This record gives sequence, structure tokens and C-alpha cells, in this order.
Amino acid sequence: MHSPDRLVILDRDGVINQDSDEYVKTLTEWIPYPSAINAITRLSRAGWTVAVATNQSGIARGYYDEVTLNRMHAELNRLVNEGGGRIAHIAWCPHSPDEGCSCRKPLPGLLEQIRVALGMRDLKGSWMVGDSMRDLLAGNAVEAHPVLVLTGKGKRTLSKHPELGNAEDATRVFDDLAQFADWLLEKR
Repeated sequence: MHSPDRLVILDRDGVINQDSDEYVKTLTEWIPYPSAINAITRLSRAGWTVAVATNQSGIARGYYDEVTLNRMHAELNRLVNEGGGRIAHIAWCPHSPDEGCSCRKPLPGLLEQIRVALGMRDLKGSWMVGDSMRDLLAGNAVEAHPVLVLTGKGKRTLSKHPELGNAEDATRVFDDLAQFADWLLEKR
């Protein structure tokens, strides 16, 4: 049984791999941050459950298909497994912003999918790591600890929301996923 206080949920583009305003449309364009793959592996090997929640509206927009997305996720799993780690679940939303689905972040639907897949009662006390406000808002909706990384769109998010990371704000801010993993593994 997975415990929410040992669960780290990651956004994908901009946290695990390089993001693109033109969308990550092919396996060749999916370029992981080596330090992020290593961070996932270290967290997993230290007993943390790691899951991914990612908006993938490029499917609805016709930029790529589910087969291509599955190839990207297979490569992500291969790289993490190669280091002795494991990703417990990958939840993704294929819808465009105007489809009115319940899974697209900032709504918590993807996180709820992870909760169900992992057989958890709730996600309170888990960690939601992202590079945008929609990631943080989805995490807040399930009472996860919000974490902003400055990779991907993270610096832009912080400049638009300078209150993030202040003493009064619950959001923790880190340079990247590796720095967050270092902090979390030291803390626990």
C-alpha cells in the first residue's frame, strides 16, 4: 500500500524533460534532463513512490498521437528502470483546454487518477512538483505540498507570481528536480 506522505507527483514537460512552446511531438524531441532521471531514480530507490501527471493537449491538437506519447513514456520508464528506480503510474490528459474535461490541470483529475491507480484513500501530504501555476493549483486541490522548479516554465511562473516561495506561501521553490530530491532525501 502506498502512503501519500511518501508520494511525489511530477509534471512531465519542464520538470523531467525539456519543454517546448512548439510542443514535444516526437520521441526525438523528448529530451530528458539527466539530473531529473537521476532524481527520480534516487527517490524511488529511497522508498518514495513517484508518479507523473501531465497535460498532453498536443494529442487533441493533432500534433502527435497516443502511440507517440506511449513511446516517450516507455523511454522515460526505461531510463528510470535502468538506474534501479520505478515510476508507479503515469496519468495524462489528451484534451484541449476548451474541451471541459475534468482531468486537465489545474483541475485535480489526473491526480485523482493516480490516487485510484495506487489504491490510496487521499493524496493529503503528498508532493506535487511542477513548473507552472496549473501544477501547483492541482496539487493544492488534493492538499499536496506544492513545489515549483525553475526549469521549463518555472522562472516565468515565479516572475508572474513573486509571492511563491515567500515565508507566508506554502510553495517551496527549487532550481530543478535534482535539488528538490536532495532536499527531500535529506529532510526525511
